[in-house]
Amino acid sequence: MSDTLNAAVAALREKLGDGSFDGSVKFEIEGEGAVRIEGGEVSIDDSDADCTIRADAETFKAMVSGDLNPTSAFMAGKLSVDGDMSKAMALGSVLG
Repeated sequence: MSDTLNAAVAALREKLGDGSFDGSVKFEIEGEGAVRIEGGEVSIDDSDADCTIRADAETFKAMVSGDLNPTSAFMAGKLSVDGDMSKAMALGSVLG
């Protein structure tokens, strides 16, 4: 497993805290793999999800660190979203 994926899991777990996410979202990080959030769990997992968000590692790291607003990244074409857009929007509050 890559350091990027392990760092992503740790960062998303911290952002999620003791809360949970309604549904499932998968981040596909170009050249690295996939991280999935479902309920209160974050894992390295490429299985199907309600929503899939694709971005390069730099964009993903900036979103998780709070340096890049997910909506701004989407509008700038730095990430793509497939599936249930409402899940992607709800995730913005977790990353915010």
